[in-house]
Amino acid sequence: MRLRFATIASSSGGNCVYIGTEYTNILIDAGLSGKRIEEGLAQLELTGRDIDAVFVTHEHSDHADGIGVLSRRYDIPVFATEGTWDNMPDKVGELRPRNKKAVYADEVCCFNDLCIRPFEIPHDAAEPVGYSIITDNDKITIATDMGHITDTVKENIKGSSVLLLESNHDIDMLKKGPYAYNLKQRILGDKGHLSNSTAGKFLSDAADSRLKYVFLGHLSKENNTPRLAFDTVSSIVSESGAEIGGDFNMWVAAPYGVKRCVEL
Repeated sequence: MRLRFATIASSSGGNCVYIGTEYTNILIDAGLSGKRIEEGLAQLELTGRDIDAVFVTHEHSDHADGIGVLSRRYDIPVFATEGTWDNMPDKVGELRPRNKKAVYADEVCCFNDLCIRPFEIPHDAAEPVGYSIITDNDKITIATDMGHITDTVKENIKGSSVLLLESNHDIDMLKKGPYAYNLKQRILGDKGHLSNSTAGKFLSDAADSRLKYVFLGHLSKENNTPRLAFDTVSSIVSESGAEIGGDFNMWVAAPYGVKRCVEL
């Protein structure tokens, strides 16, 4: 089975991930306008008509704003936890009842030829989840918007072939930057976002022989740069004895646009 992965958007301004096979195409999150999602899909030679489902990690606008437009335009089912549905922003609007689907942490949802496993993540949202997408031979894991790495996160990332891992901020840039004190504390808190250094330390411990591709995602425009994220994470990983480009490949996901599509 050919399994494809690409980020359409990954930043604090909007998030959308594409995963597909010959038979099924899904999105994880749709946190930007329908027009921009369509532009990203076009780079993959797809349209909204090709999307079979959208799975939402949580209700924050940079993950959910576009789901209503897509679902209404193409009659697409949307999957989210009950807590996420209860706190969905007004901008999403009304969806057809048949297209509002519930998922539950640690309960596998089989959708066509894909198995999607939501798992709990520590973030300041109502009932946020990451997702592992599993086929017979491969596993893709989306792990962003986390204040820290829990045992649950570690367990669900284990054995992944592709990993989208949050590398949101450089701690010094954040502390010295223009954000208000309360916002800085929220980002640095246990339910905030992962720093570059935390991402690097975790990747050093978590990488195993099955891991092929790592994308660093959800970078802050104000408190990070792609070069700083890559250099920080790669330096920490190298110190652990792993070789980027040898043991696995790693890139920084673009804030918008499909820059790389990997196939398994």
